[in-house]
Amino acid sequence: SDYWNNAYFDDTYFHNGRPEPTEGYCTDVWFDYAQRFIKAQKKAGRPFLAYISTNAPHWPMHAPQKFADPYEKEYGVYVGHFLGMIANIDHNVGRFRTFLKDEGLTDNTIFVFTTDNGTKTGDRIFNAGMRGKKTSEYDGGHRVPLFIHWPAGGLVGGRDVEPITAHVDLFPTLIDLCEITQPKGVNFDGRSIRPLLEGIARLSDGSWPDRILITDSQRVIDPVKWQKSSVMTNHWRLVNGKELYDMKQDPGQKKNVAKSHPEAVARLRAFYNDWWAELKPTFKNIPAIHLGHPDENPTLLTSHDWMVEDTSAKIPWNQAFVREAIDNPAVIGDWNVKVVEAGDYEIRLRRWPREVDTAIDAPLPPGKDVPGETPFRATPGNAVPAVKATVRIGDQVVEAPVKPGAKEVVFKMSLPVGTTRMSSFFTTREGVEVGAFYAYVRKK
Repeated sequence: SDYWNNAYFDDTYFHNGRPEPTEGYCTDVWFDYAQRFIKAQKKAGRPFLAYISTNAPHWPMHAPQKFADPYEKEYGVYVGHFLGMIANIDHNVGRFRTFLKDEGLTDNTIFVFTTDNGTKTGDRIFNAGMRGKKTSEYDGGHRVPLFIHWPAGGLVGGRDVEPITAHVDLFPTLIDLCEITQPKGVNFDGRSIRPLLEGIARLSDGSWPDRILITDSQRVIDPVKWQKSSVMTNHWRLVNGKELYDMKQDPGQKKNVAKSHPEAVARLRAFYNDWWAELKPTFKNIPAIHLGHPDENPTLLTSHDWMVEDTSAKIPWNQAFVREAIDNPAVIGDWNVKVVEAGDYEIRLRRWPREVDTAIDAPLPPGKDVPGETPFRATPGNAVPAVKATVRIGDQVVEAPVKPGAKEVVFKMSLPVGTTRMSSFFTTREGVEVGAFYAYVRKK
């Protein structure tokens, strides 16, 4: 769904809702824009929250060559550029901290560094003795670093926090540190860990409770109870409801001790059962993409957001899959959409997005190479010799012919208010159905 032909270098990104061409490597750009934002806030005399969420390190593996060079010869292109991405992040964090110092903001800025999951590729080199990696229910899949630095608040030095904490603790902690009143009627899943950060709470004397946390690594529409889950205390990990690990004796989670500690298993299973019962009614509340909303009209729908029941199906979530199209047909999924206002709508189906401005039945040449592995855009773009286009939304099905050389097919439909499913596809003369990867929906 990314802007067409982006490949980490000199890309186009959405800035305040508008596509904006940039120069440089993606991570460098994020930090440059963050510094620009902070400077503006400082000049205006306002406090700021800068949340810098990088896409690296992540497949496809592309890093500036100078950062990958120290690793590529030993580990190859894939791992070498993965490590190069990390080295580049380290470089940017360093220059960002220098920036804060130069701007006189270091002392009273709460600086937080963390990551979103365990390693995906680095386990081949080092995994701190942990079992599993990204998407795993074992600690290697979800245990991450969290560093906090705030000189004015006394958060300096090299103190460790031993009790388990989680991402859900971040917001309660930040509003506590900033002495902001907790919003009324909001029940946080986490809690402020300020007492741990300040060293005034401990497990050993009972001033900090031995809490239970849960991680669930499923990536499906309909979650399955006990699947890819870990129920965690400082002492135990109950994995998938069956395996129990003593983290004090066995941090690598190699020996299942469930049979010898039935009381711990029972306690953690009971907590999980209550958690599951609370969440289960929300599973049917699938987020919907809004159509006809005044803040975003038209709405762009892409194949990245298709709802697909078959978890083994090939979903065209990246531009290499979209380019392949008819050579490697993917499953055609549904968009979960919510029509905000009833009325007349215009739906434009495209095989290529608007910024490409190319016909449905026309091919695309491969895009330029970048450092690292082969980029998505280097896949040749195949033409789809479509003769018919179809849109299904709710109980309405409309079809239209596709003229040779057409860049899009336009439908005019009257849509009622409500949440429903929408799908769209092209059909060739041979009867092959190929998803319309891009749909632009506008309320007239």
